[in-house]
Amino acid sequence: MQTRLSPAHPDYGKLSLPQIEERIRKRAYDLYAERGYAEGHALDDWLEAKAEVLGVVKNPAEHRKADWS
Repeated sequence: MQTRLSPAHPDYGKLSLPQIEERIRKRAYDLYAERGYAEGHALDDWLEAKAEVLGVVKNPAEHRKADWS
């Protein structure tokens, strides 16, 4: 998966690559915190954060809910 916003994303063309990566980093940390700082899920957190930030996942809350079903 590339680190590039979809042309349909509202921030398309407004953010630099370092800004996008920072958003992914922050979201991945939030996911880690939501999990209670449980170790062993860094890649899962990063990939989910990346999908959310890049607009691949339309509704992040529903995406996580579906994973637990």
